[in-house]
Amino acid sequence: MTVGYLIMLIRADITRYANEAQPASLSDGKGLCPHVGAAAGAQGRDWKCCLIDRGDLSLGHDGKTLWLWLFLCFAFTDIRGEFVTRNSRPNIVLLMADDLGVGDIGCYGNTSVSTPNIDRLASEGVMLTQHLAAASVCSPSRAAFLTGRYPVRSGMASPNNMYRDVMWLGGSGGLPSNETTFAKMLQHRGYRTGLIGKWHLGMSCASRGDHCAHPLNHGFDFFYGMPLGLLGDCSAGAWPEVHSRLRIQLWVTSAALATLPFLLLVPRLAGWFPVPWMLMATSGFLAALFFLSWFSSYGFVRRWNCILMRDHDVIQQPADEARAAGLMLSEALAFIDRHKRSPFLLFLSFLHVHTPLPTRGNFVGRSKFGAYGDNVEELDWMVGKVLAALDRERLTNQTLVYFTSDNGGRLEAEEGGVRAGGWNGVYRGGSGMGGWEGGVRVPGIFRWPTVLEAGRVIEEPTSLMDLLPTLSHVGGGILPQDRVIDGQNLMPLLEGHVQHSDHEFLFHYCGIFLHSIRWHQRDCNTVWKAHYVTPNVSPEGSDSCHGGSVCACSGDVTHHDPPLLFDISRDPAESRPLNPDNEALFETVLGKMSVAMRKHRATITPAPRQLSVFNALWKPWLQPCCGAAFPLCGCTGEDA
Repeated sequence: MTVGYLIMLIRADITRYANEAQPASLSDGKGLCPHVGAAAGAQGRDWKCCLIDRGDLSLGHDGKTLWLWLFLCFAFTDIRGEFVTRNSRPNIVLLMADDLGVGDIGCYGNTSVSTPNIDRLASEGVMLTQHLAAASVCSPSRAAFLTGRYPVRSGMASPNNMYRDVMWLGGSGGLPSNETTFAKMLQHRGYRTGLIGKWHLGMSCASRGDHCAHPLNHGFDFFYGMPLGLLGDCSAGAWPEVHSRLRIQLWVTSAALATLPFLLLVPRLAGWFPVPWMLMATSGFLAALFFLSWFSSYGFVRRWNCILMRDHDVIQQPADEARAAGLMLSEALAFIDRHKRSPFLLFLSFLHVHTPLPTRGNFVGRSKFGAYGDNVEELDWMVGKVLAALDRERLTNQTLVYFTSDNGGRLEAEEGGVRAGGWNGVYRGGSGMGGWEGGVRVPGIFRWPTVLEAGRVIEEPTSLMDLLPTLSHVGGGILPQDRVIDGQNLMPLLEGHVQHSDHEFLFHYCGIFLHSIRWHQRDCNTVWKAHYVTPNVSPEGSDSCHGGSVCACSGDVTHHDPPLLFDISRDPAESRPLNPDNEALFETVLGKMSVAMRKHRATITPAPRQLSVFNALWKPWLQPCCGAAFPLCGCTGEDA
């Protein structure tokens, strides 16, 4: 056993017993450590390590052990009593934006939006320029982020185009309870874990209260936020976002069916021929039944999906979208304050920068990029508040901070006819567009002072899936051995001990369909990318699918044989396809990728499809509800 590992174990025991102590005993030097209280006050140390004097401590009571522990307290703690060895378990703060484009922030090249706090993170930490989401839409990407596995392995990949994400809180699909998340892994190592903000990975399976896919069932001790996230439908009077084209079709069909009884009445009134009253009544009944079958869900999207929860309780239904982000920031700062004396994991999953872009007064009209830019600048301000809290509590050096987005910016998003989506820089495509670079390349920034060199830039391929093995390494967790983990531990790369990523191949899925493969050829540091399938854009020649809510994964796609091949290291915009005439290695590269694809597919085992049509459909008996009995749900909540 190394000295560093021994110290880490001692610190864990010390912290556990310190948390059981009364604060007054530490502040006045009485009770637990009366013989060292004065010294503690004089030197400004946090004498949680002095709790070795407690009678219920199981590690030795003899004098030699006592003096050994005191020596370790002095030798390996800073002025706050925090261990400063490399083997210490840091606090962990994960900051994830929603649909933020990689080109939306200053350190990645944006000059029209001001993001000084995110830029500060990059200057004080390590910036990844080829950081990749495992999917180009929210739910599968977040599932991969939490589990370190491609979403197709957990069943969080969709077999259809209509339900690419979890669409309803009253649906029965969600992240399976047998999946191991980094929160569950760190929770077992003594971390206090909290998720604040967007979840978007399901809620219940069989009954309204079973909460099988709830954050508290996946390793989080505390949850405060919107379990589905922010939607255009969350703003009263806004253009609907959930299946908007389908809803227009349903309205038209309902109107046509509603006219049928009246059309049947015309022959009777005109005396042409008798139409049975029963036929007219039946047609009217069927028209009303059809209308209620869809309007009971799509007619109340804001009430059903836009809710605010604290742990298992719904506290606002519908949520006040204008105030939700501010409430969540307050909860995040309170979480840091509550758990500042013990290792904690805070996953702050922002509602920004998804439509309808609710932005508070001070930021409205502030940026050069309209309402979307205002929302990005407010996001940056919120990041600054979190960093300031760490500075204020003197936790900065003991905290690993990570910033990213769940996928690329959404190119189809509009508010009032004005573009309301992100900018993906030079990269082609955006959110929902299969394997195109703009949909999967996201910001990636790590900061851990005294451990990671400030200002480093890494251009190697890395993935959101890398967080689970990375946090396992720094937090002392144990990776599950009964399943494939696709992520890699990034610490050797972040610390500069190795020069190349452990990812040789990365696979880009659109739902359950494999669209493209990335090969990192390490001997020449080239990154090749082959597209086997690409979505068809609309209108033709545009940059995305403006005719619908999101591009297709199957059906309205183009299959490429041979695949479209790009050298991403020289052509990151994927604008110059290679062929045998302009690339001598064309056949060799595709042959290598074909072998890798077969090997990868051999590791995929069938999993229940959480985003199947049946699981995705709204089910009244699963709908979260507060206030009066369903369907008269509604409450303003404790924070209204």
